[in-house]
Amino acid sequence: MWFPSFNSEWFWWQWKGSAPRKQVVDFMKKNYPPDWTYADFAKEFNPPAGIYNPMHWAEIFNASGARYIVHVTKHHEGFTSWPSKHSFNWNSMDVGPGRDLVGDLAKAVRQFPNLRYGIYHSLFEWFNPLYLNDVKNNFTTTDFVSGKTLPELYELVNTYHPDVVWSDGSKGPDTYWNSTQFLAWLYNDSPVKDFVVTNDRWGNGIACHHGGFLTCHDRYNPGVLQKRKFENAMTLDTRSWGYRRDMKLKQILSIEEVLETLVITISCNGNILINVGPTKDGTIDPVFEERLRQLGSWLGVTGEAVYGSRPWTYQNDTHNSDVWYTMKSMETDSKSEMSVYAFLLKWPDSDILKLGAPQASSSTVVTLLGYSGQLDYDYSPGYGLVIQIPPIPFNKMPCEWVWVFKLTNIAN
Repeated sequence: MWFPSFNSEWFWWQWKGSAPRKQVVDFMKKNYPPDWTYADFAKEFNPPAGIYNPMHWAEIFNASGARYIVHVTKHHEGFTSWPSKHSFNWNSMDVGPGRDLVGDLAKAVRQFPNLRYGIYHSLFEWFNPLYLNDVKNNFTTTDFVSGKTLPELYELVNTYHPDVVWSDGSKGPDTYWNSTQFLAWLYNDSPVKDFVVTNDRWGNGIACHHGGFLTCHDRYNPGVLQKRKFENAMTLDTRSWGYRRDMKLKQILSIEEVLETLVITISCNGNILINVGPTKDGTIDPVFEERLRQLGSWLGVTGEAVYGSRPWTYQNDTHNSDVWYTMKSMETDSKSEMSVYAFLLKWPDSDILKLGAPQASSSTVVTLLGYSGQLDYDYSPGYGLVIQIPPIPFNKMPCEWVWVFKLTNIAN
């Protein structure tokens, strides 16, 4: 929900938690009456008809080239974006929007065949008295889990049939959260058992060890090959996961920074989850929309090297640190053909590109995705391939950022 749109999505905790932040406390003193509570914000959370349009959101996500989205259905404040039976008067139907925001977006996303719909759900809630009492009892009682968290998760899965269940806020042992019971049901008996995937935040010490895919921590991007599939959950606004009215342009990732993060992530066996925080009016800020559409335009040229790819023997080039790799095998004319894709973060200053890792064979072919024709190259001991870059007019460049060279039938 997070109506204030100031500082970060942890606003309530930073205002009333154990270590209040001065800038948040001062913001409230200057802008709201002394008796104002966080719950008072909910009635002002009312996305206007004609401005909030979930189909527009879904169209932006589809245009970005995304293949799945993860919708924040409940953050640590406990406000549910669906009419939960287990969150009386603290949900999007009873107070504020007066509508099922989860159902709205799930329906819209599923209008696009390339998109899958996932849900994010926080296990704990900062100020829920049931949770705080369980904490006080050193997690020997489970009133919050049995009366709030698990019923919500079952409700979400049974009602909306998500493709991804993304858990967060696992402050407490997995035995307290009864995670194994829920996951056993999810994978064996739930309506999504045949296709659902989950992350790794299901209790203290579980992250980065157990899960359908690993997230480890926010913005996890190790830069080296990982044996298990991971996801880099990161933000366009470098200071917040939620929309901030006080954000500055310099705090927003440029498209070059977004693409560099994506390339390094997928080279090392990861997926990327790019967060954008919507406004209280139900819109996506134009700078976020621009980044997503820029990403989609780039993927329209380079998607072959991204979708369905896997890590190569080398992730980063041995000579040029601005080059990262993926690979893919494809069936052509009843035979398998392996291609390596070299992502170039910076265009070279000269007409040659030196790559240290690839080794040429007698049948190696080099192309530039989005540019017609084969490129000449030399094999140089100690460098591998030395690609001759033709003089490409500016208006004929295949894309504006991060160019991809396709190396087919190399020796390694």
